[in-house]
Formats: sequence, structure tokens, C-alpha cells
Amino acid sequence: MIMSLTSTRPGPDWPCQVKTPGSYDWERSAAKWLRELVPARYAGYPALMRHPVLLARHAHIQVQQEIRIARTALQTARADLPRLGVPESVIEHTITMYAAEVGQLQHLARSVRAVTQALAHRNAAR
Repeated sequence: MIMSLTSTRPGPDWPCQVKTPGSYDWERSAAKWLRELVPARYAGYPALMRHPVLLARHAHIQVQQEIRIARTALQTARADLPRLGVPESVIEHTITMYAAEVGQLQHLARSVRAVTQALAHRNAAR
């Protein structure tokens, strides 16, 4: 017996831009949200546009890479920025910015994971 997702209540990581799984047009809202997370040039690949779960996979990879970049920028800021002539006050602000970005990206990664799981569950039910 296949259970409907209409009674599924998304958790705290569910993006507000995506309708509840099982509701009318929820997959379209998921695909629209996911397209915003990948470079625009990927919209030209029909497979990614026709299969939201593939788009979700790519968005997951994209966000993981962004996390690595932000962590690297955070970890190297104190060593690299003084050599570039950046004032200490700006360095401190930059470090705070990168730390916040890592946190936001980690939340975004959890949201992508939640949407991916819902899409995969939907595909398995078909």
C-alpha cells in the first residue's frame, strides 16, 4: 500500500517557498525553488528540468561546494587578508560574515535534503 504524502507535515528545514509534499503543484514549486540554487546555465539541460529529483541532486552538490568555499574563506581570512592590505576591522567583519554564511548554507543544505527525500519518495511511489 502506497501512503499519500498529503498528511506529511514538513519539518523545520522545509523551505517556505515549496508547497507541502502531496499538495497540488508541490513538485513544480520544489523545482522552481531548486532552480534558484543552481547556476542559470543549468536551466538549458532538459533532463534537469524534466526530473526535479535530478535537479535536487545537483542543487545538493552545488550547496555542498558553496559550504566548502565559505569554510575555506573563513579559515584563511586571518592569514590572507592582512597580506592584501585589508584593515583589521574589515577582517573581523569579514570573518563574521563568512561564519554566518556557513550557518545559512548548512540550513539550506538541510532544506535541499528534505526536498530531495520528498521527491525521491514521490518517484518511488509512481
